Amino acid sequence: MLDLIDAGPAALDHARRLVERPAATHEVSAVARLAPLPQPRRLRDCLCFETHFRQSRANRHLFGIGTQRLDPASVELPRVWYERPIYYKGNPFSVVGDGADVHWPAYSQVIDYELEIGMVTSRGGKNIPVAEAASHIFGYTIFNDFSARDAQYTEMQGGLGPAKGKDFDTGNAMGPWLVTADEIADPQTLTMVTRVNGEEWSRGNSRDMHHTFLDILAYVSSDETLYAGEVLGSGTVGGGCGNELGRFLKDGDVLELEVSGLGTLRNRIVAPHVPSPPPFPIRIPV
Repeated sequence: MLDLIDAGPAALDHARRLVERPAATHEVSAVARLAPLPQPRRLRDCLCFETHFRQSRANRHLFGIGTQRLDPASVELPRVWYERPIYYKGNPFSVVGDGADVHWPAYSQVIDYELEIGMVTSRGGKNIPVAEAASHIFGYTIFNDFSARDAQYTEMQGGLGPAKGKDFDTGNAMGPWLVTADEIADPQTLTMVTRVNGEEWSRGNSRDMHHTFLDILAYVSSDETLYAGEVLGSGTVGGGCGNELGRFLKDGDVLELEVSGLGTLRNRIVAPHVPSPPPFPIRIPV
């Protein structure tokens, strides 16, 4: 996939011609799909949905931070969040695809999901204007940066992070496809749905992003060169994680994240059979 992206529009046109007259075909159910980008060149994840930010902060009491649940409408967000699409850098070596088992880290007792859209860059650039950002987008995929919530909330009290709250093997799921930008009429109008074991847990829409995908590209490329094949996450849609809902995943749960035009990303949660003692103190929710 990185070779295809690097080769530019001519390679994509060639791929389309091959699809029109394939030498062979296989049933989708008969093949195992890797992540469309098993090792992206770089991975960043933004925080662009206000509802998610407010509801997550309101529920911090679940992890021993604060004394009671707050009204999300009363939660004060930092001014900087409204001014720029803040982000953290994720681990590009821990990516898995559709159908993969996600292994719950042994140092955590609370595993959570994050329903997001990942934007993939098509070419390099630096100081990209918003008006030109669309030409730097190769396509979009469903992105789920799983969270060890108890570890995350503990370590981020130190003023940095997330670290081990996000960085564990299989912690970033992408797929089932990488849909090219020409297939998505408007990436800011996509319906985003979560189902756990067939039960719908949440429903949202990318129109609620405070910062658009074009804003993200412009900000991240400020005096820093972007390269083809990077993934930039939208951040979690409002209601798109268990922390906001006060309910979390269990061993054996099958998680389905669906985004209109991008397909459905399915993963099974696998808890450690013999949890190991945490190498650092973690607050466990009561």
